[in-house]
Amino acid sequence: MLGGRLQKKWKYTAGLLLALSIVYYFSLPKNLFHDPYSTVLEDHEGELLSASIAEDGQWRFPKADSIPNKFAEALITFEDKRFRSHPGFDVHSMGRAIRQNFQSGKIVSGGSTLTMQVVRLSRKGKSRTFIEKFIEIILATRLELRYSKNEILNLYASHAPFGGNVVGLEAACWRYFGRAPDELSWGEAAMLAVLPNSPSLIHLSKNRNQLKQKRDRLLDKLQQQGKLDAFTCSLAKEEPIPGAPQPLPRHARHLLTRLAKDGYRQRKIISTLQYALQVRVEEIIKDHHERLKGNQIFNGAALVLDVKTGSALAYVGNTTVEGGGHFSDDVDVITAARSTGSILKPFLYATMLDDGKILAKTLLPDVPTLINGFAPKNFTHEYDGVVAADKALIRSLNVPAVHLLRQYRYEKFHSLLTDMGMCTLNKPPDHYGLSLILGGAEGSLWDIAGMYASMARTLNHFHEHPGKNRYDRNDFRPATYVLNERKHSESPSLEATSFLSASAIYQTFDALKEVYRPGEETGWRYFNSARRIAWKTGTSFGFRDGWAIGVTPDYVVGVWVGNADGEGRPGLTGTETAAPIMFDIFSLLPGQGWFQPPVQEMVEVVVCTRSGQRISDYCEQSDTVWATKAGLQSAPCSYHKRIHLSPDQRYRVTSECEPIDRMVAVNWFVLPPVQEFYFRPKNVSYKTLPPFRSDCQSLSAIATMDLIYPKSGSRVFVPRELSGSMGSVVFQLAHSRPATIVYWHLDGNYIGYTQKSHHLALNPAKGNHILTLVDASGETLERTFEVISE
Repeated sequence: MLGGRLQKKWKYTAGLLLALSIVYYFSLPKNLFHDPYSTVLEDHEGELLSASIAEDGQWRFPKADSIPNKFAEALITFEDKRFRSHPGFDVHSMGRAIRQNFQSGKIVSGGSTLTMQVVRLSRKGKSRTFIEKFIEIILATRLELRYSKNEILNLYASHAPFGGNVVGLEAACWRYFGRAPDELSWGEAAMLAVLPNSPSLIHLSKNRNQLKQKRDRLLDKLQQQGKLDAFTCSLAKEEPIPGAPQPLPRHARHLLTRLAKDGYRQRKIISTLQYALQVRVEEIIKDHHERLKGNQIFNGAALVLDVKTGSALAYVGNTTVEGGGHFSDDVDVITAARSTGSILKPFLYATMLDDGKILAKTLLPDVPTLINGFAPKNFTHEYDGVVAADKALIRSLNVPAVHLLRQYRYEKFHSLLTDMGMCTLNKPPDHYGLSLILGGAEGSLWDIAGMYASMARTLNHFHEHPGKNRYDRNDFRPATYVLNERKHSESPSLEATSFLSASAIYQTFDALKEVYRPGEETGWRYFNSARRIAWKTGTSFGFRDGWAIGVTPDYVVGVWVGNADGEGRPGLTGTETAAPIMFDIFSLLPGQGWFQPPVQEMVEVVVCTRSGQRISDYCEQSDTVWATKAGLQSAPCSYHKRIHLSPDQRYRVTSECEPIDRMVAVNWFVLPPVQEFYFRPKNVSYKTLPPFRSDCQSLSAIATMDLIYPKSGSRVFVPRELSGSMGSVVFQLAHSRPATIVYWHLDGNYIGYTQKSHHLALNPAKGNHILTLVDASGETLERTFEVISE
């Protein structure tokens, strides 16, 4: 019976011990601290760029992985000299505290170890009673079982109060000394070690002498323990106590805000930015802001990317605007969707080369154009008739770009831009139509600069992969700003093709590296640069956005200038506002090289010198150029025609009026009438086709006249005058021989004739009409149009 009682007692004891062990095991919360932290942004080497205050108004940096040895030695010496050996509580310290409290008749010492202080910091608001002290001891022993001594020191250093709204060692170092904890001197480490002991009574603005005395006593103790020599101790005592807290660095502040939006709130992020470069780019933006604000242009942004990695090296989301207002400097323009202007034209040029639809110097039409109600115009409202494709890109001419996009199809281009990383095309292709290439879509500087970097990276990597498969489609990827968070595989998956071929990219960059640039806005400008840079500017409708993006094998620099609220300003163009900033930033960057041509993917093509197309039997002059392999399938020259002239070569003739053996066969460069109308005044060497001799009937397939306005099938609005009467609309004709008389007929009725200047003012009634034109040689042109006004 006695054995049964003992057995029962042992079971009860074992159960109680088990229950107590379980309670003890789970007595310590998994997460000791639930305080909100600051969001901290550092550069690629750990230099502090910027930080935000925590949600509770405290400067509290996220817990550090380690603390500097100087601070650890000073803290342990001051607070808990047996910290490395005790199990969480110190019997000697507690005995001494009890004795001191008994002698004083009040609590003057708590005898808490650093481990117990960590527990107390985590149990905010708890009264300092004997019961609470007992709980702290229990939890301290549990804390010692979970964490190493160094981890406990980190917990204390990260959550201890350092006066005012400064919590944690790292925040205190930056607020009081303006530098990181690992740069602390012995004097600074000692001051910070004694500060949490009573931060509300002794701090930088209160009882400063007592603070210095406590620090100096700790330094003496450290010297006595052999932690520092007498000379170092003496120097440390000479260090003054800092004055008022310092403001934290405030660089890349828009990226700091972006961290929170991208899911990095209350974390310390080591970014890819380079501190020195970031500061200099901010200074450049500030300097140009002082110049631009005189024209009421208040905002600007700049982004520098490393081509190889896609990493952001500098990130200036906006200027700093005094007074804020509706020109808010809080807007991160780098991620904002803005009208793209002409900045997407290089992608279209490259893809047309890639598809073999054009060669680099293929002539493109540059005349007034109306396509389904869309009437694009060049910035200058002037036209060249025809222009070489590369020159159209360099000069950023709108009409040739629209013709290219019409040929390529805007649906395909929309898909290509999306695949290459343009995330702002959130509407279907029909929403943008052909205006997609002229700023009808919005893009962000982040996406577009990343796309330019992807092109450069693809071209660079082409030479690293021999054989048939040379492309890694992951080369087209978004830019990144977090160090060691690459969004691509380190081992490339090689393919035979990519979104754009290396040869098309190279030819595009080669065209864009021209230093003489016809300003799409204000005329020729010369930017003197010691290096070769492929660069493109853009200006949105209404002078709201000025863009400039430059590319080298190593870097991409993207700049946007404008007003964050969208207000346009005269002179707000990419060339005048953004390009100078871009070139100033490039002057900070190293590197002088240029892209290596991908000759393995290029072919030599014989082209017509005048048309830039593949040579035909009728071309008089030829040249040999490099092209993509698909360029071999591009169209042959369509401008040179074989014509037959009279023996004196003054007139065109046919076999109906001249014996074949007396005809003179000549190859002639012929432009369509409207293109010739705009091309001839700017090119005095252009020769108009001779007229047919009077006894010859024209059987030529070459048109000699065409309407400039209206185009066939157009809808025409006839305005009313101020008096209320119907106004008129000026119809315009282009004729290869302006001196020829042209007779005009409307709906079968003769209405007049023109000569030399073929303009005629008409006021047709509402409805459908037929316009018939007959020149002196009998050639007839007929066009239909509709008048939609009353």
